Amino acid sequence: MRQTRKPGRGLRVADQIQRDLAEMIQREVSTERAGLVTLTGVEVSPDYAHAKVYYTTLGAPVANAQQVLDEKAGYFHSLLFKRMSIHTIPRLTFVHDASVEHGIEIDRLIAEANKDRSQ
Repeated sequence: MRQTRKPGRGLRVADQIQRDLAEMIQREVSTERAGLVTLTGVEVSPDYAHAKVYYTTLGAPVANAQQVLDEKAGYFHSLLFKRMSIHTIPRLTFVHDASVEHGIEIDRLIAEANKDRSQ
C-alpha cells in the first residue's frame, strides 16, 4: 500500500526554503548589485522538484536583481541541500513579485482621487 503524503508538508518545506534563502541572500548577495532583496513567498511543486521563489527589491533595477539571483540559484540550491534533510531539494526559479509596486500605485491613485474630490 502506498503511503499518502502528510497534509501541509509542501507548505512547511516552502516556509523552510523561504527562511533559509532569506538568510543566504542577506549574506551572499551584494546590495550594491541587487538592492535590498525581500522574499515574499515560495511555491513548491507537488514532487518537490521545482520551487518558484517570489521576491521584491528596493534600491536597484529589477533586471539587476533578477540577474544576480539567477546567477546564484545553483549555489543556493547546493547550500539548501547541505542544510535541509529532505530527499529532493527543488530547483530554484526566482520570480519578481510586482504586487508591492501595484499596491503603492493603487494607494497613490486613491490619494489623488480623494484630493481631487476635496477641492
